[in-house]
Amino acid sequence: MNTLSFKTQSANAATVKHDWYVVDATNKTLGRISADIAAVLRGKNKPYFTPHVDCGDYVVVINADKVILTGNKPQNKQYITFSGYPGGQKKEIAKNLLARRPEAVIERAVKGMLPKNRLGRQLFKKLFVYAGSEHPHTAQKPLPFTFNSK
Repeated sequence: MNTLSFKTQSANAATVKHDWYVVDATNKTLGRISADIAAVLRGKNKPYFTPHVDCGDYVVVINADKVILTGNKPQNKQYITFSGYPGGQKKEIAKNLLARRPEAVIERAVKGMLPKNRLGRQLFKKLFVYAGSEHPHTAQKPLPFTFNSK
């Protein structure tokens, strides 16, 4: 009697269903909400998660300007960009970046939690972040997503 007749099913592009979720970032901690968003983008919340396949869902984040940075991070955390030219390094503290472009704070946090390869770049394209409470994705009928973290 063959007890090993069951094989693990690996997900592929034809079997994966991509849903749309909307996340409200009001009074959520940046790191906690970013980790949860990255898990949904990868598809780790699905039973058929496969690491090398895009199993994830589309995520729309609203109220990005109301995200919280705890402790001294608003004054001490620096976002650094470098153009590649001498003298082309720019530094900006988190408080200023959050006031100027709140979408960039969440995008950079989530991007750092995704794989650093072609799949990670493909997953990042399914993230849409907006500073206000309005978004243009109502035609996709996004479902509200509730996270277990605070």
